[in-house]
Amino acid sequence: MPSATDIAPGRYRADPGRTYDDFVVGHVYEHRPGRTITEADNVWFTLLTMNQHPLHVDAAFAAATEFKQPVVNSCLTLSIVTGMSVADVSQKAIANLGWSRVELTAPVFVGDTIYAESEVLAKRPSKSRAGQGLVTVRTRGLKADGTVFMVLERTVLVPMAGMP
Repeated sequence: MPSATDIAPGRYRADPGRTYDDFVVGHVYEHRPGRTITEADNVWFTLLTMNQHPLHVDAAFAAATEFKQPVVNSCLTLSIVTGMSVADVSQKAIANLGWSRVELTAPVFVGDTIYAESEVLAKRPSKSRAGQGLVTVRTRGLKADGTVFMVLERTVLVPMAGMP
């Protein structure tokens, strides 16, 4: 949904994202591009967040588990999936009001390419903030083979059309 604002004759500025009025309950947005997860992504994120579980960074430990290899840190995949949705869901958001029902349904491994898609579940005008509305989406993280590895719901506060 790329759009632009006229700022001078023959000159335009990108104006990405959606306002409250652009969301339709039931619509699904496929977020692209995808992202192939690297070992550096997983190790750096795991160390940065001080997660000390060896399943994410110790290949010998992970080899002895049912997964037989390190599992990508689920907080990393949550961050990437949320980030993938920003252009379609929250680029114009005033506030991210929260995530709910985060479900991890399959492991993600180094080398997996992941994608995301969001379905608009609900929207309503804000009761306390004129010119703004709440939009709730269900976002699914999918591997390139179609395996759903994550499902979450997220609510954002966005301006209505014509509002700053």
